[in-house]
Amino acid sequence: MEDSGISSFWGPVTSTTELCEENYAHSSYIAEFYNTISNIPCILLALIGLTNALRQRFEKRFSVLHISNMILAIGSMIFHATLQHVLQQSDETPMVWEMLLYLYVLYSPDWHYRSTMPTFLFLYGAAFAGVHSLVRFGIGFKIHYVGLCLLCIPRMYKYYIQTKDVAAKRLAKFYVATIFLGTICWLFDRIFCKKLSHWYINPQGHAWWHVLMGFNSYFANTFLMFCRAQQLGWEPQVVHLFGLFPYVKIRKPKKQE
Repeated sequence: MEDSGISSFWGPVTSTTELCEENYAHSSYIAEFYNTISNIPCILLALIGLTNALRQRFEKRFSVLHISNMILAIGSMIFHATLQHVLQQSDETPMVWEMLLYLYVLYSPDWHYRSTMPTFLFLYGAAFAGVHSLVRFGIGFKIHYVGLCLLCIPRMYKYYIQTKDVAAKRLAKFYVATIFLGTICWLFDRIFCKKLSHWYINPQGHAWWHVLMGFNSYFANTFLMFCRAQQLGWEPQVVHLFGLFPYVKIRKPKKQE
């Protein structure tokens, strides 16, 4: 939205995407205040997941996945704080890289040629980053991102129906619920922005999208860690940190420790 009148440290807005939050309403250093700080939960949740993955020596792919969640959240903070086009890529490019990682984690266990998938996904991600640095995709980026998300659904559903553990299935249900609620918040913010700008309190739909997607990523990662541990015979169990945050506890056979 238009600036509040506070002088901008970052200069005029140059990004192709601008959300329904008044620019520089709270600080001359942060263009969209709530859209910036709403990424903090994602970083904290990813840190919890990363700590668990390292402490129990899960496969490196899960550590990389949690780190990618943090990179995406930090990139999103940078973008929303500045609304500069060159920094918009720090938000959008990691979104694509993260989805490519999910595709690898989901499909690699059944992929017969181990080197082909990571090589292709790496080259695809590098090519996208290069092209995206030169081209403003606009709606094309959103279509591309949704397409990558849809590719994950068949395998996520397969893992869900193959999993008998009630607590693990609950993680998958939380994953679906958060992405559903987050999408509603995102659409509400985009479609009704003009009306929301006249409300006394802006509900900050895009900020809630960030918060819900932070939990969405955490639930997805935890569910996938459970499924992979089950495939490897590590006797996974869903337990809760402080009785609140679910995480996967495993018991590897002695010969694998």
